[in-house]
Amino acid sequence: MSVQAKTEDLETFIAVVDSGGFSSAALLLDQQVAKVSRAVSRLEAALNCTLLNRTTRRIELTEEGHLFIAYAREGLTALEKGEDMLRLMHGKPSGRLRVDAASPFVLHQLTPLISEFTTLYPDIHLDITSHDSIIDLLEHKTDVAIRLGDPKDSNINSRLLGRSKLRLVASPDYLAKQREPHTESDLMSHRLIAFTDAPSLNDWPLINKVMLTFAIGASSGETVRQLCLAGQGVALLSNFMIRQDLNQGKLVEVLPGSIASPNRRESVQAVFYKNSAVSSRITALLDFIKPRLTL
Repeated sequence: MSVQAKTEDLETFIAVVDSGGFSSAALLLDQQVAKVSRAVSRLEAALNCTLLNRTTRRIELTEEGHLFIAYAREGLTALEKGEDMLRLMHGKPSGRLRVDAASPFVLHQLTPLISEFTTLYPDIHLDITSHDSIIDLLEHKTDVAIRLGDPKDSNINSRLLGRSKLRLVASPDYLAKQREPHTESDLMSHRLIAFTDAPSLNDWPLINKVMLTFAIGASSGETVRQLCLAGQGVALLSNFMIRQDLNQGKLVEVLPGSIASPNRRESVQAVFYKNSAVSSRITALLDFIKPRLTL
């Protein structure tokens, strides 16, 4: 049976739909916008129908486009899975893998695992970046990102890697100078450390809510940790970044049991776009790190 649509044109069509436009798809595919436009036009000519309605501000799927894209996704996914299986039969996953995570996660969770991972998968070339805010995967050309909290973008695939509880912590030096809090209300008289670039992280999920005032702030989670270690106050941090500090006595948990659990900030998710099947590189990384994370 003859198939008129070329695989490359199908991939471009799906990228345009998922990214919301020709320019975004060009950025994702690392191509010129004109080449992306030609690929979609070529696909429409091969199928003898219009798949996208184009305006100056946006694109929309036609009725035919809505019907066809589901089959395009299914077909490409099957092909990609088949190619991945063949590659795995003849060797290990290979190629570049671009990973992004918040700086504390990179430092305390990913970095200790890199040596073993690269030994097992020497042909996977990791490119790791760290952003404490949520980035656009397309804009930053990122294959997979590790994020805290539940993903909100329905166009993104996600895989739960685990949960990391939140803990209120302070240094022994700070607590030696300030009376340790025994109730949530006591926090009102303490120096509290905030996240300046993510106000939502300053809404502490206390079981007994109190009005909180923050004395000092930082944009990076790792900086918040360092301020806490330096005796600058009380912070609410994920267990994955302070577990060793607690074990070594560098930080002390205060008001244990005062944080509601589960809460929206506990989940650790790997996210990646739906416009391609999960490649063997991403699968290899996630399968490797999930059982080794110390959350």
